[in-house]
Amino acid sequence: MGARSLSACLPSSPDGAGDPSALMADLQATGIAIDDGSGAASAGRRGGAGPSDHRAVSLGNTTLMVPMRSSGQSPYRLRVLSGSPSLPAAPSRAWILRGDDLLAEVSLPPAARFYALSTADGIPYSKIALLHARRVLASTVLQSCVRYADRARACQFCAIGTSLKEGRTLARKTPAQLAEVAEAAVRLDGVEQLVLTTGTPATADRGAAHLAACAAAVKTAVPSLPIQVQCEPPDDFAWFARLRDAGADTLGMHLEAVEPAVRAAVMPGKAEVPVERYLDAFTAAVAVFGRGQVSTYLLAGLGDQPASLLAMAERLCALGVYPFLVPFTPIAGTPMAEHASPPSATMQSLYAEVARLLRVHGLSSAEMKAGCARCGACSALSSYEASPC
Repeated sequence: MGARSLSACLPSSPDGAGDPSALMADLQATGIAIDDGSGAASAGRRGGAGPSDHRAVSLGNTTLMVPMRSSGQSPYRLRVLSGSPSLPAAPSRAWILRGDDLLAEVSLPPAARFYALSTADGIPYSKIALLHARRVLASTVLQSCVRYADRARACQFCAIGTSLKEGRTLARKTPAQLAEVAEAAVRLDGVEQLVLTTGTPATADRGAAHLAACAAAVKTAVPSLPIQVQCEPPDDFAWFARLRDAGADTLGMHLEAVEPAVRAAVMPGKAEVPVERYLDAFTAAVAVFGRGQVSTYLLAGLGDQPASLLAMAERLCALGVYPFLVPFTPIAGTPMAEHASPPSATMQSLYAEVARLLRVHGLSSAEMKAGCARCGACSALSSYEASPC
């Protein structure tokens, strides 16, 4: 078996066995299983408001968050050659296999060093913030949502309450806690950016006030650390300037689904905020943060037609908003746990077209100061941004 190069443009194939961008898209669509002979996948992160049941896999200089699957659920296998397959203390080497074919050698980023620390009152740093991908620190500052307890209104794909229920996080992270952990993560692990998201509280600011306080505390402790804050559109768009003045470098407001019927079905409570309200909020936010420094998630596979996602991506790009296209991944314990991820071929087509729109409108993930799009690990979109070979 011989490993394929991930640095050259190779002929594409539907299953991702050709060019590296296609392989990335296929890995995120189908997931990967640990090849340890037991048929059990390694432990991904369970629950939360961000990527769950995933683990970081680095292909050259690109780090992906790949869904972990049990044997038989994915055509891909991850054979760890050194270190622990579940929580390595140092970077591990591994192979990506499909059948008997070795597709690539990859590395598995090590566990964060700051995870070994606790606050003075005994709270593990890992309950306050987590390392995502390779150099990104992330925290959900309010680990609850006004809609989550009401399953008739909750987003059907969200597991924000799971990690809290299992005791792996805190209901509310304080500004001082986040500043302490951020300083340690930068010093010990070379963290390059911070993403602060929030569950939606029953307040008109939609969590922006607490995000602003947290961003200000972190900037005081680590002035050079770029920060993205993420929330739903607040009632008063003046919060955008307040967030910027507090230290936020970029802003995320996540649409996820775009067709009215799909939004009503999979995120009924959030769908009460119409798409046009989001578009008004994006316009106001771009005026504060600048073109390319505001982003939104578009989750492919929730039910939207590809044409609808592309039409919305074009509208967003025209506004100066980066449409971060991500394949839906089902999370255990949610109402959509058995809902399938979108086919890899669909994602590859969508990636190519959204990347074209980004080029037309002069937007780039590399120019975003902080945020999920800047990280890019939950999507293969950034690998499609450069003009095709």
